[in-house]
Amino acid sequence: MASVSQKTIHAVPDKVSAPSYGHLLNLPNFLTLCRLASIPIFLTFLTRQRYTEALYVFAAAAVTDGLDGAVARWFNSRTELGAFLDPFADKLMLVSAFVVLTIDRELPGYLLSVVAIRDIVIVVGYLMISFFTGERVPVRPSYLGKSSTVLQLACVIAVLARAGNAWPFYFNALLIVTVAVTAASFVHYMYRGLVWLRSREPEMFAKGN
Repeated sequence: MASVSQKTIHAVPDKVSAPSYGHLLNLPNFLTLCRLASIPIFLTFLTRQRYTEALYVFAAAAVTDGLDGAVARWFNSRTELGAFLDPFADKLMLVSAFVVLTIDRELPGYLLSVVAIRDIVIVVGYLMISFFTGERVPVRPSYLGKSSTVLQLACVIAVLARAGNAWPFYFNALLIVTVAVTAASFVHYMYRGLVWLRSREPEMFAKGN
């Protein structure tokens, strides 16, 4: 009986402890939450066309974006929450800025269309691939994806700094390059997603009889 009870005791798995609040709300995640909290302030200035103040908030958000990633790498404090919140905060601020500036006719509608279609298709494609494979798709930004984000940020900063009035030729060139690189990154992400899906579900790509 003693041996049976001992086996029973050893067969019970240890309870997995939940992550502490200190682990979830570490410094990188706190900086990301500050960036999220700055979005309403940024949009308030933007909708009132107070572009100088909006530029200051946007610049501060960009600084925290660089800091949270650097701190997470330096102190090895990356979390699943941070991996989700960081790109979400970046995309929310960027898309919000594009929508408001397009409504105010500071940015052309075709730029917002390309950016919005790319982001929507990528998110829907990610969910569909995860559904079909039952696995979490690894998200690794490509050089084209990072370049498109930098160019989109440059477009917003150029509008807020009124660069379009001072250098219209260079501003229009920036818009064209941003559209081209964003579209190229869209095609590249689609290709990577299909390659990953084919490696997990090859029967979906098999030729029919």
